[in-house]
Order: sequence, then C-alpha cells, then structure tokens
Amino acid sequence: MNGFDLIKKIGVKNAVALEINDMQYDLSSLIPDDVNEEKIKVILASDIDGLEVLRHSSAHLLAFAVQRLYKNALLTIGPAVENGFYYDIDFNGINISENDLEKISNEMNSIVKEDVKFIRKEISKEEALSLFANNKYKLEIINSLPANFPISIYYLGDFVDLCRGPHVPSSRYLANFKLTKISGSYWRADASKEKLQRIYGVAFDTKQNLENYFNFLKEAERRDHKKICKAMDLCHFDAEYAPGAVFWHHKGWYVFKTLLNYLRDEKIKNGYVEINTPRLMNRVLWETSGHWEKYGEHNYSGKTQDEMIFAVKPMNCPGGILVYNSTPKSYRDLPLRAAEFGQVNRFESSGSLNGLLRLREFTQDDAHVWCTPEQLETEILNMHNLFYKIYTTMGYNSDTIEIALSLRPEKRIGSDEIWDSAEKYLENVLIKQGLKYKLQPGEGAFYGPKLEYGFKDAIGRSWQIGTIQLDMNLPNRFKMSYIGKDGAKHEPIMIHAACFGSLERFLGQYIENIEGKFPLWHNPMHACILNINDKVTDYCNEIYEKMTQAGIIAQLDMDNKPLQQKIAIHSLEKVPYLIIVGEKEKASKTVSIRIIDNGNNAISMPIDEFINIVVEKIKTKSLNFLLK
Repeated sequence: MNGFDLIKKIGVKNAVALEINDMQYDLSSLIPDDVNEEKIKVILASDIDGLEVLRHSSAHLLAFAVQRLYKNALLTIGPAVENGFYYDIDFNGINISENDLEKISNEMNSIVKEDVKFIRKEISKEEALSLFANNKYKLEIINSLPANFPISIYYLGDFVDLCRGPHVPSSRYLANFKLTKISGSYWRADASKEKLQRIYGVAFDTKQNLENYFNFLKEAERRDHKKICKAMDLCHFDAEYAPGAVFWHHKGWYVFKTLLNYLRDEKIKNGYVEINTPRLMNRVLWETSGHWEKYGEHNYSGKTQDEMIFAVKPMNCPGGILVYNSTPKSYRDLPLRAAEFGQVNRFESSGSLNGLLRLREFTQDDAHVWCTPEQLETEILNMHNLFYKIYTTMGYNSDTIEIALSLRPEKRIGSDEIWDSAEKYLENVLIKQGLKYKLQPGEGAFYGPKLEYGFKDAIGRSWQIGTIQLDMNLPNRFKMSYIGKDGAKHEPIMIHAACFGSLERFLGQYIENIEGKFPLWHNPMHACILNINDKVTDYCNEIYEKMTQAGIIAQLDMDNKPLQQKIAIHSLEKVPYLIIVGEKEKASKTVSIRIIDNGNNAISMPIDEFINIVVEKIKTKSLNFLLK
C-alpha cells in the first residue's frame, strides 16, 4: 500500500505528503507493512508542513519553466521560504528583469495545466555526477556530500533536479502561485563567487489564500510606519549621514518622551530607582561580561592615544552591575531594582535596516533586579504583572499576549547545571501561575533563559516585545555579592527585564498597529481648529486659548484653503479632533467636531464641555476618542 491508497481508504482530500516516524514521504511512497496506519500523519496542503512541501515543489516548477525558456541557464538551489519560494539561477550572461516574470509565469501555468508528475529516484554519486555534468553548481553540491550519502533526484517531465523531497504528486497542485520579484545573489552567499539572479514567488493552497496574502500586503503597506511618520511629521532617517539612527522631529519626540515618562513613572511606583551609565566603556568590561565574544563584530569600538580600546555600549547590563558593585550590599538592600533608559549601538548591515524596526542606535527600557533566591519568584511575578499593566494601557488585550520560554542557545556561558536550574525555575513560575506558554529551544540569551512576550497586531502579524531574563552567570563573572543574614558573602540572582526592549522598535510596530492614531495621553496633536471664513477668527483664537490653557495640544489653521482641503490635510496627519468653526458656532458658543475614524459625521457641543471631556480622557489614558 502507498500513500495514495491510504488517503483513498480514509477519505482524506487535499493531501500532499505523509509523515511516518518523524520522516516525510511522497504520497507515491510504499508504506512498510510493520507501520500502524494510525501512526501515519497525512500532511494536507493547508498544514504548515504541507505549505512547505507545496512551496518547495513550486520552486521546481519555476526551474522547469526557466529551463524551457532559457536553454543555457544553470540552476543552483531553490528552497521554500516564508510564504513562498525562490530559485537562484545563472542565466549565462542574459540579464532578465521583472518584465520577464510574466513570460516565466505563463510557462509555469502551462506546466500546471499539463499535470506533470513528480517522480522520485535514488541514484549513486557517480550517476549524479554524470547526470549533472554540465552544471558546475550541482557538481559542487554533489562533491561536497559525505561518502555514502543517499542522493535522490526528482523528475518533473524532462526536468530533473537534486532534491530530498517530498513533493506534491503533480504540477496541477501548484496553480496558486505568483512570481513577485527578481534580485541579485551570490553563489553560496559569497560575494567573491559567481553572481546569480534570484527569482522570488509566493504560493498558497487555495486561490482565496493567495488573494488574502496580497490583500494583507496592501494593508501592511498602508500601515507602514515610515510612511505614517512622514505624513505625521514624526521623524526621518538619513542613510547618508546617520544610517540606522532616528532624527526625531518635535511631534515624534513628544510621542517618544511621553512613552518614556510613562514607563519611568510606572517603574518608580513599583520600587525602581533610575540610573544612567556611560555609553563609552573599556573593552575589558565587555570581555568580562561575554558581550565581546558574542557580539564583537557588532560593536562600535576604537583605540585612544594611550592604546586603550573603548566600545560604545551594545547593552546596559554591565554598566548596571558596576553601579551595584560600587558599594557593599547586605540582604537588607535586596531586592535592588534599577531602571535605565540607556541609548545603545550595535552594527547592523545596511540591507537589514528598516526604519524604527531595525536600527543601529536605539534606546532600551532596561531594568535590572538583584535579589536573594527567596525573593526571586515574587520579583518575576511583579515584573510580569507590571508588563501586563503597561501593555493593557497601551491598548493590547491581555488575552492575546503570547508567552514563550526561550531555552539555552548553543553559544552560551555558564554550566549546564546552572542552566538546568534557571530554566526549570522560570517554567515552574509559569506553571504555578497557570500561564500558557510555548518552548523555544536555542532562543535564550547567552547568559540565561528568558520569557518573551509577544502579540499579534491588527492584521495578524506576530511581534516579540518584552523579555524577562533570569541570569545566574553574570553575577559570578563580576564577583557580585551581598552579606546574608548569616554574615557570610552570597551571590545575588540577577533578573533582566525590558517591557518593550527597544523603545524605537516598539513605536515602529505600535504605529503600524494603531495606524498612527495615538491615544490622547501621548498624541502629539489633540485638535486642529479650522475656520470657515475670516468672520470667526476672533472666536477661533478664543477657542485656541481655552484649549491650550487646559493642557490640550491644539493647532490653528486659518489658511484660506477650502474647508474640505484643510480637513483632508489634517486627516492625513491623524489629528483626533477637527474643530470646525463657522458663524453658527460663533453665535451659539459651540463647536462642530469631526472625530477621527467617524467619517463625515460631526458632533456639536459647547466648547467647555468638549474641553472637559478631552482633559479627562488624557488624565485617565483613555484608548478611545468618542465624546460621551
């Protein structure tokens, strides 16, 4: 019996592969007699694994179409990637462009309609070398394989490629694709080697899901924080003079400062003191902490005239430890909670920079707590509860918070015994509190495991924001101690906590989530007053004075442009309230108010009533703009 027989027997549709004993197989594969049918997992096209099979098969479909159209093209590799696939190709001197994608796509669609079968075959190394004798890239791959390594190939019509598989049964399964772009690449990702052309595509299990993906991209593009920041005049970026850094304009700086001050106030309420440490410190500090070994190539450093090497800090933690070590501590001083909003620098490649989301210079909302073993659980729970309070104030539903427990990475410091203890402790806290979480092996910090807090935004994207990290290694490296009740020296436990991590990165994803519609308490502009004609200038000025005296950030727009044009301009700026003033409003001492996201509907009310409502919303950090 093979996979086709099995899915026919159990009545499963849309199957693309099988999983037996954690190994994936084509549906054409024979099922061993000693395998219980109940232990076989049928992989559907809609499954995560099924989509990967479908996308990998789509890469072969692309390669087959290219081979038909460009006889001299040399194929290299074509993996599945998130949402799609790509294939790196040496076109032998032909420069193809995005204008050629339609031609290639049409050929792919022709192959889909031909219903060409994927056929797997295992061959020897000698056979493989002979089969791909005219393709130097495939020969290099084959020759790099260990001796006796099993080699399999897949035929798709007269096209053949090296591949482990599995693949969909035939090309008709691959109708829902779209080629998206062409870019340059290098063989083996090595700039000293041959330059290739990479063709990208996306693929899904249904036409509707393909359409949904492109609708998602349109929505993501509409919410792009870089566009919103420009429209709202929040900040800008300069790739020539300061790549990877932010130039905050006055409105953006207001948003940044109000967020920072809110975090500062909440931490003070929770028993934190605030510290500040130097940005430039001796390389020896980073060698002691382990950051130099872990992030050395990402550090900004330089040598002074006295031959000392200094580094711009990539993290705040070691500076905080030096503050702790500056004076003797006893158990009575613990827990010691210290917050630092320190600016840090890490080198990132130019290609990875992305507005506020990926920078070389950013501000971390760090907190470090040093405590005794007896205080550890309470401190972690206090941090967890503080995170939840801040997140809900920012408008995130606590039910949608996703927690991951990230475990030891391959490159780390400290003994396995210490890691065992730290990981078990964090997991026990989660279990005790009844919190749902997922495990992330290999994703911990190099000095300890961590809890990662993540969210799904308004269009379904996942973001990792806050972290709580348990550190039983750095205190030992820096010989930290406190005098216990027994009069002896003990080593404190260190907890790293960052509610948002990078404030800039958080603001980038936050802006996209809320489309730049900041709640009033940290909105850089609360209202704009628009006159209909010059006869109401005095009343507009009166309104402006009343609002600013009450602490409302307002703007007067007395321009002679048509009212609808002014409304359009300030709507793009995401101003929550547009105060429209005409002779009727002046006579009745009222205002006509257009509320953001409320269409063309306007609300009329006395100006004093409006001011009182807005002031109360700012005070209570309300998340809505409704005037009720």
